[in-house]
Amino acid sequence: MSEETDTLVQKYQRMARIPGFRRGKVPANIIRQRFAEELKTEVMELLVPRYLRQEAQKLGLKPVSEPTVTDLHIHVGEPMRFKASFEVLPDIEVSGYQEMRPEPAEVTVTDEEVEEALANVREQNATYTAVEDRALADGDFAQVSFTGAPEGEGDTKPVSVDDVMVEIGGTNTVREFTENLRGARPGEEKTFAVAYPQDFSDQRLAGKTFTYKVSIKGIKQKNLPELNDEFAKQVGEFDTIDTLRQRIRDGITEEKKSAAERTAKDKIVDELVKKHEFSVPESLVQRAVDARLERGLRALAAQGMRAEDLKKMDFARLRAGQRDSALKDVKVSLILDRIAELEKIDATDEEVDREVEALATQARQPLEQVRERFSHDGTLSRIRDRIRSDKTLDYLYRRPA
Repeated sequence: MSEETDTLVQKYQRMARIPGFRRGKVPANIIRQRFAEELKTEVMELLVPRYLRQEAQKLGLKPVSEPTVTDLHIHVGEPMRFKASFEVLPDIEVSGYQEMRPEPAEVTVTDEEVEEALANVREQNATYTAVEDRALADGDFAQVSFTGAPEGEGDTKPVSVDDVMVEIGGTNTVREFTENLRGARPGEEKTFAVAYPQDFSDQRLAGKTFTYKVSIKGIKQKNLPELNDEFAKQVGEFDTIDTLRQRIRDGITEEKKSAAERTAKDKIVDELVKKHEFSVPESLVQRAVDARLERGLRALAAQGMRAEDLKKMDFARLRAGQRDSALKDVKVSLILDRIAELEKIDATDEEVDREVEALATQARQPLEQVRERFSHDGTLSRIRDRIRSDKTLDYLYRRPA
């Protein structure tokens, strides 16, 4: 400790401005007296983490929380002593995973499923023609512009939409729009209210009542293309309609296989958690809660929820509601990590690089800039851990019977 203190004293001598002494010429004993508390604090901040890390490694402990340091004894010429309290990773003994065998999933695709998907492709390639000299009827598309004003007091903002198509009687059309626009003609305006239910898909409208003023610009009729070889060539590189059907069948098959794999892996995870009972450090649980909340809030923001509304949420209740799922997340992570150690499974540098490159491309940022940031904020380590966990779960799923 004296060596570190001497080094700090020399630093203070170079920087200290004390009346009666030229800069850089202040005696060491004056520095020790004048900056006693500062020196003590800096020595503590320098040495405590170092000795704590060394002692933890010697004892085979893996701290997962910030240590609480008490009973600090630090005096010149005497050994430094302190107590530190922190949470550590539990020593997990995994067993029984070698005998786990996922049930093989039977994947079948019916002709009805193929035809339904083909009908969706047909819908996506529909064309629209203008209709003259008649009123709107079910099946028509009204070309409209509208404004919507919220009723009552509050900070909900009005909505304004210009030139949109509304299907009269469509399954996704709000009932009040169909009822009030049916029978109307181009050039007319309609005013009506819509009371949205609490569980409405758009959170900006859910539970609110809006009064709409709708201007009808025109009427259009949807025309579906014929399902023939020409249509198949139009939507992609398919010579015949049967080739397109087969491609659709193959796609549905792959989707079902992926869904079956996710279900089987979920069962493996549930079985692993059931087989292994151990205490989980609370700090890890709280970090998992933070991660879950962060993902949820990002999703809400992406759906259009405003920052002001996000701030009004009851975060204490949200955190409590996420705790059980977060606890399971941590348990699964620790179990898979232990299995990875036993089976010598790890993420390769190439796998991590591919993930970083994909994220950089998605963010439209320079690769090296993203890699540098990820190295400093811990994201690179988290990517490696996630890849390792995914590979471990994949190993358990694909083990031969």
